[in-house]
Amino acid sequence: MTRPRDIVRRIDRAARRSGLDFALDHEGANHSVYRLDGAMIPIPRHREVGERLTEQIYRECQDKPGRGWWRR
Repeated sequence: MTRPRDIVRRIDRAARRSGLDFALDHEGANHSVYRLDGAMIPIPRHREVGERLTEQIYRECQDKPGRGWWRR
């Protein structure tokens, strides 16, 4: 299980390394929606996020920092 803030930190570090913009776009009812260089990335606001969902979120981001960026 992963905390949402850890997911955001990991995406933020990868975005900075790649020179991409990453910022909070808006807060929804159950999700925080971030913008990664134009792509919308919803991240659930739960205490913990399952490993499968965490990987799906990372896969949504892979168009920008590169394929498999979270495994490096």
